[in-house]
Amino acid sequence: MKMELDIAVLSKKTASFLLFLTYFDSFIYMVSCVSQAEIDQHLNLGMNLLARGSYSDALTHFHAAVDADPNNYMSYYKRATVYMALSRSKPALADFDKILQLKPDFLKARQQRGALLLKMGRLDEAHIDLENVVKKEPDNADANMLYTMISTLQEKLRDAKYYADWNNHQQTIDIITELLENIPWDPSLREMRAEAYLQIGNVPHAISDIRSVTKLTLDNTAGYYKLASLHYQLGEADEALNEIRECLKLDPDHKDCHPLYKKAKKVAKFLNSAKEASQEQNWDECKDMANKVLKNEPTIENIRFHAYDRLCHCELKSGETGEARKACSEAIRINDEPRLYCDRAEAYLAEDMFTEAVKDYRTALEKDEDLQRAKEGLAKAQKLEKQASKRDYYKILGVKRTATKKDINKAYKKLAMQWHPDKFQSEEDKKVAEKKFMDIAAAKEVLTDEEMRTKYDNGEDPLDPESGHGGHGDGFPFRQGGQNFHFPGGNPFGGSGPFQFKFHFN
Repeated sequence: MKMELDIAVLSKKTASFLLFLTYFDSFIYMVSCVSQAEIDQHLNLGMNLLARGSYSDALTHFHAAVDADPNNYMSYYKRATVYMALSRSKPALADFDKILQLKPDFLKARQQRGALLLKMGRLDEAHIDLENVVKKEPDNADANMLYTMISTLQEKLRDAKYYADWNNHQQTIDIITELLENIPWDPSLREMRAEAYLQIGNVPHAISDIRSVTKLTLDNTAGYYKLASLHYQLGEADEALNEIRECLKLDPDHKDCHPLYKKAKKVAKFLNSAKEASQEQNWDECKDMANKVLKNEPTIENIRFHAYDRLCHCELKSGETGEARKACSEAIRINDEPRLYCDRAEAYLAEDMFTEAVKDYRTALEKDEDLQRAKEGLAKAQKLEKQASKRDYYKILGVKRTATKKDINKAYKKLAMQWHPDKFQSEEDKKVAEKKFMDIAAAKEVLTDEEMRTKYDNGEDPLDPESGHGGHGDGFPFRQGGQNFHFPGGNPFGGSGPFQFKFHFN
């Protein structure tokens, strides 16, 4: 009786287990069907996006398809196609290796891998793959073309190394440039050409090649350090910082990148602060920041150039024309840009060094014949040079060209008191005093009148009869401030008739 009961219980368990297996098989079947549908959907979406050039989005769908079915060689093939389009040679090669592991007789994939290996400069491996394809498909024109190309490329590669060993840099560059048309993803070729560019002084082209190397290789801290150093030597502190940060992402304690980072960060900060201060017309702050650059970078000329450039402009604007000339000259020594000659010419003009200013404006025009600032500056300097042979109102009053109206009035009062004709006894001394006093009065009249001073600063004397603007008619009466003048003899700069003075010094 007990045995019959056990058999009955066992039968129920068996039935339940069999029922479970039935449901489980159905579940597995449903999951597999759904997964395959999803895979097909990912592949179709990926191909549509690939056709539209949306490579990154296409790659996302091909990743999903590969993850869902790691044994589907077509998913790998389609993903490898996207990697090739994105110039991502290493993951593309990994996918082709997987494809040929899953399906060794897939000749199209083998040909693609051969072409990829050729582009990567792995010519011996490319030769094996392409030879395999050509043997099985003798009429395959594309495979035959690539296969026969390999020997020519190998010969050119030997030539490039030969010229590099003998320091024939230009020949090395020319041959590698030809090679890169067919082998664009070989970092060693770009490194070789970058070194040749550096040897002939073509730093920007070297930077371009080294940047390509960092994209073709992984964890290339040496490449990023090289890029940062070259940018810094060119005076490009911000660009140098960007490259150093990439290096430090890979190795925060890198023995070369970390010290350069600290220096470049400080210099870039000072340079940017000097630029901002200049834009805000905060001339003292501008000068302070530029001098900090010079203090922190005593050797790299292109960095120092930016500091001298800022000093040239900000010293000039603050009225320190002597310091401005020095800074401009240092900037010109490093990089003789036409605009710098114009800056220095303005400093010369402020110091009445008209001949020097004319020379600098002419030099600027020799370097850039269309530079309007130099054209206008030259015309002004030539007028001032001609004017200097006549009367210099600033020199008469003993003030700088940057003098304020208050400075001019102060100088005028002092000189007017000194050269008042009533203070002199002899007729000869009186005549000298009269002439001196009229010049002082004229200087004051011109330099305290904004419109007349502007004309004068542009090389035109508003009181010069020869200019057609001078004089005040017969009798030449005029009043300035508390001083009244009347010259019955007419032109105060010519005739010597009787005159009257009445002064009220406030």
